[in-house]
Amino acid sequence: MKKNIRFSSIFNLAVLAMILMISTGCSHIKKDSLSLWNDTAPAKQALTDYVKNVTNPKSADFIPEKERVAVFDLDGTLILETDPTYFDWLLFEHRVLDDQDYKATREQIEMARNSREKGIIPELTPKREQIAASAYKDMTLNEFYDFIRKFMEEDQPGFTGMKREDIFYRPMVEIVEYLVKNRFYVYICSGTDRLIVRPLIDKNLPYIPYSQIIGSDSTIIAREQGDADGLSYTFKKGDELVIGGKSIVKNLQMNKVSAIVREIGIQPVLAFGNSSSDASMVNYAINGNKHKALGFMLCSDDLEREYGNMKKAGKMYEDCEKYGWICISMKNDWKTIYGENIKKRDRK
Repeated sequence: MKKNIRFSSIFNLAVLAMILMISTGCSHIKKDSLSLWNDTAPAKQALTDYVKNVTNPKSADFIPEKERVAVFDLDGTLILETDPTYFDWLLFEHRVLDDQDYKATREQIEMARNSREKGIIPELTPKREQIAASAYKDMTLNEFYDFIRKFMEEDQPGFTGMKREDIFYRPMVEIVEYLVKNRFYVYICSGTDRLIVRPLIDKNLPYIPYSQIIGSDSTIIAREQGDADGLSYTFKKGDELVIGGKSIVKNLQMNKVSAIVREIGIQPVLAFGNSSSDASMVNYAINGNKHKALGFMLCSDDLEREYGNMKKAGKMYEDCEKYGWICISMKNDWKTIYGENIKKRDRK
């Protein structure tokens, strides 16, 4: 019994230390400040009213800190997913077509060339995910992280003054910081491989630990493991971890809900997405929740500062009304998207 009490005390101290570290890291953010949002933005008002309510111990809607879980999609919710497509797919193209140290397969080359030259990304299937995952086979984790970081340093072609590492929507970064400051546990729940997400988060949201990043998964094995199953192989001194190159799961739609249950174990009270692949996650947060909960969806309706899509935005407006989600209008709600020094490139 004494051992359990001691462990509990140590765990509580560790959690407290993490909260204090996060708070210190975001000390420049005022608890009620979302300065990059227009004051008239309905989403801003809804969120700030909500946070004030559920963090007030005297409120009937008060939520204990340990149950203040917020989940965010990545592509199209926190970062640019156009110009011309997703970060992880552009990384795959770069690996196959530009990396002189890599000998690509015929299938990889065909997929990468079709998407780069013709704008054709294959339909999402297990085979497509397997071919993409195999492009990084046998890289160590550090080699893979370094490869991603180097790619992040390149110019983002559709904008001036932007590197690939600058693709975060600044108003959404502000939301994350605001929630952390108000003692919410923020998780990234992405369809992108979690190993790819980590360097992006390191650069832009460094106070979010790796344990709070959920994504698609591929195998990780020991260098000498070969084709042996993990149940029959023992990691030894001197072993080196490498990417196995086999896709395990694509973290989209219902898979996001399953992952949240497995890895967090607490139903989120806030969820942020931007597309139908996030619908299950957002609906899970706002339905059947013992706490007051909100779901937000970004609408890609800005054609001046961003590569918006009014057809997609129109569908999202309808779905927000249908499902009870709160719409975030990139055009109407945000004072800036990437910062004043970054401009959409004139392609005329």
